[in-house]
Amino acid sequence: MTDSIRIAAWNVNSLKVRLPQVLRWLQDQEQQKQAIDALCLQELKLTDDKYPHQELEAAGYLSLAAGQKTYNGVAIIVRKAALAAIASDVQTTFLKPIRNIPGSSDEQQRILAATIPFSGTQPIRLVSAYFPNGQSPDSDKFAYKLDWLNRLQSWLTSELEQSQRLALLGDFNIAPTDEDVHDPKAWEGQNLVSPPERNAFQELLNLGLHDSFRMFAQAPKTYSWWDYRMMGFRRNAGMRIDHILLSEQLKEKCSASIVDKEPRTWEQPSDHAPVIATIKKI
Repeated sequence: MTDSIRIAAWNVNSLKVRLPQVLRWLQDQEQQKQAIDALCLQELKLTDDKYPHQELEAAGYLSLAAGQKTYNGVAIIVRKAALAAIASDVQTTFLKPIRNIPGSSDEQQRILAATIPFSGTQPIRLVSAYFPNGQSPDSDKFAYKLDWLNRLQSWLTSELEQSQRLALLGDFNIAPTDEDVHDPKAWEGQNLVSPPERNAFQELLNLGLHDSFRMFAQAPKTYSWWDYRMMGFRRNAGMRIDHILLSEQLKEKCSASIVDKEPRTWEQPSDHAPVIATIKKI
């Protein structure tokens, strides 16, 4: 039994297309003795009945998913070997599941939360989140994004009161600072970097959450998303918009937080790379 848990987030930009990459990445991490114990996926782009539960379970993982045709969709995938002995099936693995922000009539599948009873440590509340893109600051989609962010913050306030060991993982569609943008001047005035979005990100930190990536020394120009167009990845013309925010108790146990660019080099990749945080067991 290892002394740490590794949790990750990855916007796969269609699980139907990218399932082979997900399985390959999980297998590679295991072979390197760095198994991913929980993986939060975003942009599944498939309905619940099309979700590949069997393929993932055959590989040693249990899943909870909130799918939607063509758009959005989030999932939490947990390695069976990392679970407490009692957590042998979906019913005992994903405790207190929540799909979407409670009290909201929004049909977009962007939030999935569950408490996971990992072996050798106290349970961890995981929230897989796919934040709206916003399109542009003068659009209706941007207004929806800001409203969604407000609803998220209100809900997380109560979640944190109930779960002191909480991690918010996913594609935030927000680059928190200019340091997270390859060319801040070129992006000025656009979505992902606007003051209202960055303020909303800061409000999440004000709740008592911590940007795990910035807790450690990092190489400059480290990003998690690169546009498919104009050789974005080859030029490292990217942005850091995928994040793992940790509650105070998890922050104290976090020993590493990285972006794994390797899957972005593969054939037919997602435009996002996985982000990973390592949490020491109590």
